Amino acid sequence: MNAFDQYEVWFVTGAQLLYGGDAVVAVDGHSTQMVNGLNASGKLPVKVVYKGTANSSKEVEAVFKAANNDEKCIGVITWMHTFSPAKMWIHGLQQLKKPLLHLHTQFNKEIPWDTMDMDFMNLNQSAHGDREFGHICTRMRIRRKVVVGYWQDEDTQHKIAVWMRVCAAWADAQDMLIIRFGDQMNNVAVTDGDKVEAEQRMGYHVDYCPVSELMQYHTEVKDADVEALVKTYFNEYDHDAALEDKTTEAYQKVWNSAKAELSLRAILKAKGAKGFTTNFDDLGQTDGSHFDQIPGLASQRLMADGYGFGAEGDWKSAALYRTVWVMNQGLPTGCSFLEDYTLNFNGENSSILQAHMLEVCPLIAAQKPRLEVHFLGIGIRKSQTARLVFTSKVGTGCTATVV
Repeated sequence: MNAFDQYEVWFVTGAQLLYGGDAVVAVDGHSTQMVNGLNASGKLPVKVVYKGTANSSKEVEAVFKAANNDEKCIGVITWMHTFSPAKMWIHGLQQLKKPLLHLHTQFNKEIPWDTMDMDFMNLNQSAHGDREFGHICTRMRIRRKVVVGYWQDEDTQHKIAVWMRVCAAWADAQDMLIIRFGDQMNNVAVTDGDKVEAEQRMGYHVDYCPVSELMQYHTEVKDADVEALVKTYFNEYDHDAALEDKTTEAYQKVWNSAKAELSLRAILKAKGAKGFTTNFDDLGQTDGSHFDQIPGLASQRLMADGYGFGAEGDWKSAALYRTVWVMNQGLPTGCSFLEDYTLNFNGENSSILQAHMLEVCPLIAAQKPRLEVHFLGIGIRKSQTARLVFTSKVGTGCTATVV
């Protein structure tokens, strides 16, 4: 599923009726050509939809109200083709709840010195109109992205594309449900936090789910489905041939991991969750259905499919991973959940080693991942368990947090 396909960004042009009907027709024609050109560029991940020219306060208010109520609309791009009086934008901006990008551009790239007259200058007043719009947004403390540059330039389109990716992630977060299987571990503070504030500010809804409920799904998984998934593992990942020997403990650990994945997928789908957390201290009761170790392989594969993940109850990391995954679709670098571990002090080249025991997403793998079984000596059940092993791609990291 590509999350961008279900969304669109609205394009609204600012003008006024002072310059006559012919000017309005010209503005509309230029805007249509620009929107068509942006969509045809292949640089933008989300479709741009032209919503007409706003020539009055009532028209501005109407289009922004419509944007608020349209589920497909994840943001609004405004451009002042000519001089658009800023006071007519006040009521609409007060009501707009969607992300806003102010595009400070111009239909024509260069000034036609030989043919330019006052009619041309009155019509093509983006330098004036966009400054007026920028003034009112700043005075009203409107949060927005400002992009300055010619609309056909690759750099300008790249900046619009980045903003679109952020808008898609913002829209996705508005109904983000994170399931915590167990609570946070060991009195850790950073993995807890204020879930009420997070829902109010970010849209995250975080629910506790007892592992006993997850185990109900675990008991319902059919052996035939587990066998089919194990075959998928062997087809998709490099592995030692001996791992396929059904008489070995290693094969049983792969089989257990597949059953854990199927149970997690089933409960996440049933609840409509976009992310989840696990907990080393709660893996089910030993006298009933239970995981034999933390479901690391399942978490790796679920992250690759877009599910947010956080270890040890860290719902904020789960939400952030989902957000980064949404923004990152179609890009070659990939993304993963990681934790800070060990510092390397080396002057300007100082760094942090980031890792985790199991749950590193294969989207960042530089080559085909390898399926292996190794001992994991942490948690209430120290045992062998399956995981994907690989070397990561080389790239620039970005540290983010929710506070």
